[in-house]
Amino acid sequence: AEGGPAGEDELIAAQYSGKEDMKAWYDRLIAEVSKFGEDVELAPKKSYVSLRRAKQFGIIQPSTKSRMDLGLNLKGAKASGVLIEGDKWSGMCSHRIEIHGPEDISAEVIDWLRKAYQTAG
Repeated sequence: AEGGPAGEDELIAAQYSGKEDMKAWYDRLIAEVSKFGEDVELAPKKSYVSLRRAKQFGIIQPSTKSRMDLGLNLKGAKASGVLIEGDKWSGMCSHRIEIHGPEDISAEVIDWLRKAYQTAG
């Protein structure tokens, strides 16, 4: 409805306005997380997309024109490799992974994303 809240597609389109190359990174992450189970819920917000299961386990946020952040709820996990610990840029996220290009979406990143999903069940 005109004047009503933005729909999910409009929210995502607005997030990647001026950052169109990063939309492919988002699509790839969503394709990967969708393989984890049928209980994955996507909840687009104004500046990020929330990833939920029984509870929220992550967010995908195009933070700058050249960096996407993958925030994960992995309380108790030690920082390792790409995983940054204790960077409280989001109240829910205990950890963050910076993505600067499609090559940064590695098997390690998908493994951390899967661990966050598994702990949210």
